[in-house]
Amino acid sequence: MLRSLFSAFLMYSRIPAPKVEWKEENRRYALGFFPLVGAVIGALLILWRFACNALDTGQFLFAAGAVFIPVLVTGGIHLDGFCDVCDARASCADKAKRLEIMSDPHIGSFAVIKLCLYFIIQTALFSQVDSLRTTALISVGYVLSRALSGLSAVTFKTAKKSGTLQSFVHPAHRGITIAMEVFFIIASVSAMAAILPVQGVTAGLAALFVFICHRFTSYRDFGGVTGDLCGWFLQMCEIFILAAIVFSGRIMQLWL
Repeated sequence: MLRSLFSAFLMYSRIPAPKVEWKEENRRYALGFFPLVGAVIGALLILWRFACNALDTGQFLFAAGAVFIPVLVTGGIHLDGFCDVCDARASCADKAKRLEIMSDPHIGSFAVIKLCLYFIIQTALFSQVDSLRTTALISVGYVLSRALSGLSAVTFKTAKKSGTLQSFVHPAHRGITIAMEVFFIIASVSAMAAILPVQGVTAGLAALFVFICHRFTSYRDFGGVTGDLCGWFLQMCEIFILAAIVFSGRIMQLWL
């Protein structure tokens, strides 16, 4: 279990962890520990909110830092998948060609455009987050997005028989991994509802909506899920959770 934990952090983050041998038994439960990377991101986001409050900085500086923290922790591995999927979907090619485009290490113009728009929207949304409770709610969302991403990896049909995702899915103990992901999903949704009930439930529904879209898009456009698609889903899930929290909070303020 510890070796699987270390494998998860070594693969999906830049957080220092003990080196483990790259073999299947050391990755058996790695996807189950994947949400803990989100817990680290969430903890750093809360610390950043504390620091900004203590230093009385402007909202734009907080927003910039909030956008930077996940990239710092993960090294941008999920953004890479997001870009690959954006290029593949923009090609309007058949499934085989789209999978080929996703394997190309070069970034295309469509990915650059959508990545810039993603960061602009994410920064704008974070600029509206000025309370510690709302920040805590968003922080839990990083756990939820990874739990759902891991669940899709082990339950959805795969589009390829080989690749990075398969190196984690194939050796995974499916039953235990699913149980771990379900535990993190229930725990994170419960925590979100406890922190701010209306915004928390809205964020959970937004995550569920993106999860359903993830399955539909993966099967329709690619014939199944891949590591890049799981990264694309994670990024979309996080920004939808953020938007749901911000807009539901604003609507509540107007009504009250």
